[in-house]
Amino acid sequence: QVQLVESGGGLVQAGDSLRLSCADTGHTFSNYLMGWFRQALGKEREFVAAINSNGGIYYRDSVKGRFTISRDNAKAVVYLQMNNLKPEDTAVYYCAAKLLSSGYTDGTLYRNWGQGTQVTVSS
Repeated sequence: QVQLVESGGGLVQAGDSLRLSCADTGHTFSNYLMGWFRQALGKEREFVAAINSNGGIYYRDSVKGRFTISRDNAKAVVYLQMNNLKPEDTAVYYCAAKLLSSGYTDGTLYRNWGQGTQVTVSS
């Protein structure tokens, strides 16, 4: 059974940093594209970043230069380093896995999801 477990969220001030982790078990992690999504209260879920099995990396424009996605295939963990956080980054952050690299911004194409971790950035 595939399981994704996020950790690392919390309450920080604007300008601070957080590193989210997502531990993946139950399938061959290295074969999967891993994505991070977020959903703010009252808003739709949105794509944040993704890293494919070959190391290709993609970001939404608003986080470019501030967020860094990485993966450790040996540990089956994907990370999201978030620097210079802003109040508009406040959301529940989810990691997700999909087998194909195409359509990485479309959450409906992801097969597996974690339970989410709350990130709150105060101004």
